[in-house]
Amino acid sequence: MPELPGEVVLAGTSVRLEPLELGHVHSLAQATAGDEEVWRWLPAFPADERELSAVVEAALADRVAGTRFPFAICHLPGGAVVGSTSYLDIDPANHRIEIGWTWLSRSVWRSAVNTEVKLLLLGHAFDDLGYERVTLKTHHQNERSQQAIARLGAVREGTLRHHMRHRDGSWRDSVYYSILSAEWPAVRERLQARLAVG
Repeated sequence: MPELPGEVVLAGTSVRLEPLELGHVHSLAQATAGDEEVWRWLPAFPADERELSAVVEAALADRVAGTRFPFAICHLPGGAVVGSTSYLDIDPANHRIEIGWTWLSRSVWRSAVNTEVKLLLLGHAFDDLGYERVTLKTHHQNERSQQAIARLGAVREGTLRHHMRHRDGSWRDSVYYSILSAEWPAVRERLQARLAVG
């Protein structure tokens, strides 16, 4: 049976993922709070540091409950906190885990950061923890996210209609993608090649 995610730091060339803590809130707020473009498709919209602290506290409560493992994304070499991402839907009995609840400062959009974040999380899930399936999902109107997930090499599986309420009260359909362990070597190679060319 796969292992549960634990207190681990995952480091690459341009990012370091470390377990999210309240100590990250100030830097996260400076990088992302109040930016509608960053939060457009997420269930929350923290306008300031106080509201972002509540988002982080909820993530940490989920970690205690075992339903989510959140990370802070630190941009190297300086280590500035530029966002967060999580393992979700952690189900060792069925060998599946999800990557989601990802948000990034616009300062690192269209950079190597998100590519390396996914490489580190997928590698840890498949190679270290032993999962068979990694899921990714996104809002049906978030075309930028859908394109990014497809570029990973994930397989689009379908759409769950009226899957959840968005924060404005509208219905969100969730577009689901997955990567299986047998597909991971090709996905890893693709991500490493993208990182190599910058």
